[in-house]
This record gives sequence, C-alpha cells and structure tokens, in this order.
Amino acid sequence: MIRVQVSHRMGEMTLDIGFDAPAGVTALFGRSGAGKTTVVKAIAGLIQPDAGRIVVGETVLFDSAGGINLPPHKRRIGYVFQDARLFPHMTVAQNLDYARRFGAAPSVSDRARIIELLGLGGLLGRRPATLSGGEQSRVALGRAILAAPRLLLLDEPLAALDDRHKAEILPYLDQLATETGVPMIYVSHAMAEVARLATTLVLIGQGRVVQVGPLAEMLSDPAAAPFIGLREVGAVLTARVSGELRDGLARIDTSAGPLWLPPPDAPAGGLVRLRLLAQDVMIATQRPIGISALNILSARIEDIRLGEGPGALVRLRVGADPMLARITRRSVDALGLEQGMEVYAVLKAVSVAPENIG
Repeated sequence: MIRVQVSHRMGEMTLDIGFDAPAGVTALFGRSGAGKTTVVKAIAGLIQPDAGRIVVGETVLFDSAGGINLPPHKRRIGYVFQDARLFPHMTVAQNLDYARRFGAAPSVSDRARIIELLGLGGLLGRRPATLSGGEQSRVALGRAILAAPRLLLLDEPLAALDDRHKAEILPYLDQLATETGVPMIYVSHAMAEVARLATTLVLIGQGRVVQVGPLAEMLSDPAAAPFIGLREVGAVLTARVSGELRDGLARIDTSAGPLWLPPPDAPAGGLVRLRLLAQDVMIATQRPIGISALNILSARIEDIRLGEGPGALVRLRVGADPMLARITRRSVDALGLEQGMEVYAVLKAVSVAPENIG
C-alpha cells in the first residue's frame, strides 16, 4: 500500500492531494497543470512538499510533522520520465547496468528475464542515438526495473511517442505490471493508456483529488464523466479469448456473454481487457431482431444521469461488470427507462478499435 498526503504551494494554486494506492497500477489522471507531476516528484523526493506524509509499504519516505525526508537515492523508487534520459555515451547494456548503483545488483537470471520481457536482447550493443523512440522507452523501463525499486513512477512515459510507438510500448508496460509485481504510479492525460494499464484511478483537478477508486467502476460512473470527458467514459471489461473465429471476428467471452470483435493479439484462453466507449453502446428494452449489430448483452439499469443538454448517461450492470451508455434524454423518455429495469446493451463489432482490445 502506498499512502500519499501532500500539501504544496504551486504559484497561485495550492496542491492538496491525498490518496491510497493498492497493489497494481494506479493512474493519476487529469488535465495539464492539475498537479500530477508535482505529486510524483514529491513521492520520488525531487521536491519537498510544504507539508504531508508519504509512506510506501512500511517505509516512511516523508513526514513533515516527524522531520523525515529521505533523499531520493535512499527511497528505492524507479522514475521513468517523458523522455528516456539515457546516457548517450553508453551502450544499452551499460545503461541497464547503471541501475546497479542505486539498488541491489540483480541476479543474472533477473537481468536476463527483464531483457527478454522488454525485448532488449538485440539492442544491448547499440547506443541510444541509434534507437527508435519506442526502443529508448523500453531501455529506460528496463533500467528503472533493474534498480530493484519498491515502487515505479511513470510520468507520461509515452507522451513523446507517436501512435505507432505507443502501440509498440503499451504491451511491454502491461507485461511489466503483470509479471514483475512492482507497484506503479502512472501519470497521464491520455485515457486510452490509462484504460489499458491501470487498476486504480485517481482523478485530479486543480490540485485536488476529485475521485478515486477501481478503474472499471470509475470509468462507468456518471459522476466522474465531467472530469474524465464524455468521449472517454464507458467500460473496461476483463474477458477471455475463446479461440473461435467467424467471418474475421473473434469470440471473446465476458461475464455477461460472448462478444464478437476484431481478433486480439492474444492466444486462445488468454485474458484481454476490453475498452468500450459509452457513445458506442445502445440500449433496447426488448431483445433486438433484424439488426446489424452483432453484440447483444442482457443488462440492468443501475443509474440514469440527465445532462444539461440533450444527452444522458445510463449506468448498466452486464453480468458482473459495470457499463455506461451515452444516449439522448429523448431516448430515455421514449423507452421509459428507469433504475432497476432489465434491458439489453447493444454494441457493433466495428465500434471497438483494435487498440482498445489488449
């Protein structure tokens, strides 16, 4: 468990942030200038907050009341910045081995496992200037992990990459989170990245925590929509690839039933994370027939939030998972939608982009 409570003056704004981060990946999400980077710099010891307390596991890193402020090199925290910050005069292997100066020297097997996990084997003799942006990011991740950190901070590590390199690095980040067991705090204002990686979401606005909770519940919470963005809210479902293919689509089994979607890059029986946008979900009061949409799931309405304009957000429960549908107020009235009502969630296969399946 990571506990953060910091207060710090930032120009005309006072940062006052408090949250607990459980195991897994905790994303700090908010607009630029909200205070996300200041929080991670305080955790890393790169700035000293005016007041507060920061604890990782059983170790107190900072406590203004107790006069505790561990220097950065004693915090055992890995920090990955927006730019890779590799040493240009060193090879990839030398950059990776530089991590030994700040943590326990990794065993040969651990070093080999991280190199294999991040696909760095063919890059070890090269220098940073000869690497692509995605390759440099992978080396920076490897260097941070090989320092044996108790916590890994990632401050918008994909911000400088184009879409192709982002798509390249995201699976590696996912693997690191799953296989190393090192807790991560991930800073971003790109919800596509957050939805792919995070297990816990901390919404930050104007130096304050707006809301915090499990990612899947937060993305489908109408109350969080103004801070996340109406075009970004929806659902994140954990599903299993069945291995069945039909007409170029793969059957993916969710807790509410099968979905037919573009084939993911995952083996039969493997788990994938599906991001479904609220604007792509339709609602029917009777099971549709004679419709082109292939995916129809039984659902129950948990909440209805009417917007100030023509829109409405309807929170659904599909199987064990929450889902959000963005429809019009007129549709809510025409269908007679009410809390507790049994309905059907309808989703076109082509509305789920391949990058939202992973």
